[in-house]
Amino acid sequence: MFKHYRINHSKLFAAGRNYINGIENFWNPAKRVLRKYNGIPAKQFYWFLKECEFRFHYGSHHQQFRTLKK
Repeated sequence: MFKHYRINHSKLFAAGRNYINGIENFWNPAKRVLRKYNGIPAKQFYWFLKECEFRFHYGSHHQQFRTLKK
């Protein structure tokens, strides 16, 4: 489970491990992947997002393939 913390960026950019760069680092490639589908049914969005998460955590195609083979 994730905890959501608010940061007022006009006063403070980051607080410890809480900063915007982490989520931006994930969403950039995720949006690129999702854009090619030209719309995703809301019912299936979770699974498309999980695929993006997998690609994010297991970067290279070679590493992804080895993980899937296990």
